[in-house]
Amino acid sequence: MPTLDFRTAIRDALDEELAHDDRVIFFGEDVAKPGGVFAATGGLYERYGADRVFDTPISELAITGAAFGSAVNGLRPVIEIMFGDFLPLSTDSLINQSAKYWYLSNEQASVPLVVRSAVGGGGRFGAIHSQSPIGWFHNVPGLKIVCPSGPADAKALLKAAIRDDNPVLFFEHKRLYATKEEVEDGAGDEVAELGRAKVVREGTDVTLVSIMRGVHDCLAAADLLAVDGIDAEVIDLRTIRPFDRQAVLASLAKTNRLVAVEEGPLTGGWAGEVLSVAIEEGLGDVDDLWRIATDDHPIPYSPPLEDAFFPDAAAIAASVSTRLAGSAG
Repeated sequence: MPTLDFRTAIRDALDEELAHDDRVIFFGEDVAKPGGVFAATGGLYERYGADRVFDTPISELAITGAAFGSAVNGLRPVIEIMFGDFLPLSTDSLINQSAKYWYLSNEQASVPLVVRSAVGGGGRFGAIHSQSPIGWFHNVPGLKIVCPSGPADAKALLKAAIRDDNPVLFFEHKRLYATKEEVEDGAGDEVAELGRAKVVREGTDVTLVSIMRGVHDCLAAADLLAVDGIDAEVIDLRTIRPFDRQAVLASLAKTNRLVAVEEGPLTGGWAGEVLSVAIEEGLGDVDDLWRIATDDHPIPYSPPLEDAFFPDAAAIAASVSTRLAGSAG
């Protein structure tokens, strides 16, 4: 089977959607001639020209403002905010304009724009370039939040985001750009459904729920747990807003235990929302529900401290083993 890497998946999705719909435009800092700071957009400027793929000044507010304006005037802009840490500079255009326009216009006009942004730690980028800003936007009605964990999903979900009539935040974990996976012939042509999770490993003893890089950590933790006879099911949510409640509740009904694994602060994170839904809608014979997240602390730059800061496969497996041992006693 052919192999697809994450960078190529992003570029191919953009390429195919630019070709599919001439209303699609793409712009941001260093995305055109330089091909993107993470080398994910090379060749698009040469193929589609400066009218549809172009570089912008270093102003996140100007970029998102231009995206909002072009979207309400009939285009379907895709923009790149280089680091998700800088999205607060554009919040007025996203939160007060784009997310509310369908409501404020009495459902007369939608805002079909996509914000691509690199997020996540583990790359020694320091406290100001390593955050996962999902919690900052999680409670904004009208915004969709997409968080792929692998190349094939990244392509299918980005195509779906571009075709969606709502503003979409599309987060790409920096530590996933080099990942590769085998895909079946023709698999890259699909358009995913936003809000649909995927069970990436079947299990019966405990459900591990995560997104992006956390899915890989959960799969590795499941392998460690299997050595001790614990059969973990792993769910990739794929999108955080909306998230697939039914997939989570169906898994919880089978395993009776749920762990939400988040790369982000414990306070106010999306993992708490997942557990809240499980508590409100999934009560019954549930044995245990808990979160694994980072401390409420800025992300360290020091490599040993950064490695210890994020929950890895060993930490996830240890947490599950400890909780299950306690419940058995």
